Amino acid sequence: MPAITLYTVPQCADCEAIKRLLQHHGATYTEKNVRGDPEALAEMQRRANVRIAPVTAIGEHVFYGPFDEQRPRILAALGSGTS
Repeated sequence: MPAITLYTVPQCADCEAIKRLLQHHGATYTEKNVRGDPEALAEMQRRANVRIAPVTAIGEHVFYGPFDEQRPRILAALGSGTS
């Protein structure tokens, strides 16, 4: 499975939902809090060209936006499709 990085901010419902989805599918990921880490923020901006979390990077695929928008793309990148 490709490396997964999840860029988050504290108290973010969409961030928490993505973490639950990844965990449900047995995916291991690295979480980076962009609010307290300027390097993580700069990395997220380079990869996704956005300034707002959550951003999910699975290999070369980068998704951003609310959980409902990211969910089908994350599932496809994980090779699931449903659930």
